[in-house]
Formats: sequence, structure tokens, C-alpha cells
Amino acid sequence: MKPDVQTAMKMLLQQINETFPFAMPEAEICAGKCVGCPKKVLEYLSSEVDYYQAQLDNEQTPLLGDISRLALVAKKSHRSLSRNKLV
Repeated sequence: MKPDVQTAMKMLLQQINETFPFAMPEAEICAGKCVGCPKKVLEYLSSEVDYYQAQLDNEQTPLLGDISRLALVAKKSHRSLSRNKLV
């Protein structure tokens, strides 16, 4: 059985928080050669996660398109951070 929309968004947010190094110090993120700017990528993804978490906390139901868009942003961010060997 598939989860409802709110549960799916909660699961996605949890998976993103477990996967990405949001707590990593800036000195480690910006160490070495950068492909793109991993600091900006993490800041953007963090702001998206915070936005959707706030929506869930206010009991607003996300749309399926919101889940799809956030998953796409996370996938692209993961690819970018993988190039910088941060995930």
C-alpha cells in the first residue's frame, strides 16, 4: 500500500536529512577543488527542506508535484555533491 501525500513528504524529508551533510562545517565543504559550489547547493536544498517542513508543521498538505520537484532537486544536488566527494 502506498503512503498518503503527507507521509510520503515526511519520508522524503527524512531521507534527505539523513543523506546530505547539512551539519558539515563550511571549511570542509569548501576544501579542495570545487565542481560548482557545493556550499550554495546545500544552502538551497536546506531552504527547500525547511520550507516543506514548515508546511507540514502547519498541517498544509503538499501536492504530488511538490514531492516530485523536491525529489528532483535532491537528486540533482546529490549528483553535484558526489562530484565534490561530499556524499
